[in-house]
Amino acid sequence: MPAFNYIGRDANGSQVKGVIEAANSALAAEQLSRKRIIPISIETAKQANTAVAGKDIDIEDLLGLNQVTLDDVIVFCRQMYALVRSGVPILRAIKGMAESSTSVKLKSALLDISAQLEGGFPLSTSLHKHPKIFNPLFVSLIHVGENTGNLDEAFLKLAGYFEREQETRKRIKTALRYPSFVLIALVAALVILNIFVIPTFANMFAKLGADLPWATKMLIGSSSFFLNYWPHMLIASIVGIFSLKRYLATPDGMYAWDKRKLKLPIVGSVIERSILSRFAHSFSIILRAGVPMTTGLTLVADAVDNTYMRDKILAMRSSIESGESLLRSSATSGLFTPLVLQMIAVGEETGRVDELLAEVGDYYEREVDYELSTLTARIEPILIAIVAAMVLVLALGIFSPMWNMMSAFQGK
Repeated sequence: MPAFNYIGRDANGSQVKGVIEAANSALAAEQLSRKRIIPISIETAKQANTAVAGKDIDIEDLLGLNQVTLDDVIVFCRQMYALVRSGVPILRAIKGMAESSTSVKLKSALLDISAQLEGGFPLSTSLHKHPKIFNPLFVSLIHVGENTGNLDEAFLKLAGYFEREQETRKRIKTALRYPSFVLIALVAALVILNIFVIPTFANMFAKLGADLPWATKMLIGSSSFFLNYWPHMLIASIVGIFSLKRYLATPDGMYAWDKRKLKLPIVGSVIERSILSRFAHSFSIILRAGVPMTTGLTLVADAVDNTYMRDKILAMRSSIESGESLLRSSATSGLFTPLVLQMIAVGEETGRVDELLAEVGDYYEREVDYELSTLTARIEPILIAIVAAMVLVLALGIFSPMWNMMSAFQGK
């Protein structure tokens, strides 16, 4: 059913606005009249969103500076938990959060949500209209919390889930910081060598007319190529990056990349275990909230943020819908180790699947912690080998001709 944004006056003469669903604008006006609201303007939500989009696009949106971060979502969940538990009405809590929010995008979304709440929409439906901020897992838990009267507990569970996710991301960034700095330093060193160092030695060797070894010729050739064709290399890099981004924006490209990154050397296992930990924890929260298993798998499939793993999870759902148990569908998916499958089997036998899935999530978190703690130690030999190869080529390419010339002068 179409949705309409309206602005009107209530019985006290105060201006009100919100969103209302109706077959057409006339029926929307009739519904507002029954609510003792005199409509001033009624327009379709699509038109309103288009107009707003035209006004809101600025340089910060293009650069991604106004995006809602995971920290913003965690703070929102924590504060909503405290407000709802204290008995503050939802509408008042949302308005208060909108006024105190430091994120422009989140503030705009909360203002829209408060307008929809004033229009009679439930909180879960209002959140669902902002999928870039509140994912299906978030909306589903809020929906369950509304229906069961445990909305505060829903916000608490979501806060814990997102805090765990944030902690995992921080650990991954910390583990990759040292290798990233080393690689950046290597690239900077190569650029400086090709622009300033190697051309100086090339001119000196050319004046002396010395017979150059293969390593020196390779260095001079790479430097000349870099100096002569750097505009072409820059254009090719930009085109390649945009082409790659465009390919990854397609379903086939994203699926291929999501599958490939799980097989990357060294970091692939970390990514896979991190996704499985997210799956286990989110599925546990969903089941504990009373959501049916098949519906929960659909929601969790969207929460894992990996299209390859999403297809595997949806295949598990289809298997369960056809009559298979969670254990058999999990074993068929090939996602889990025998130890995890044994824990799932115990959970099914005892009726404590949600608790055992939480244990599975903790197990994978410990695996990720171990992988991250040894990640630097495993990457460091590779980086040392790369640096050693660079030093060897430079030594052979620059010092070998100098040694040959000194030997020739001494022989004379």
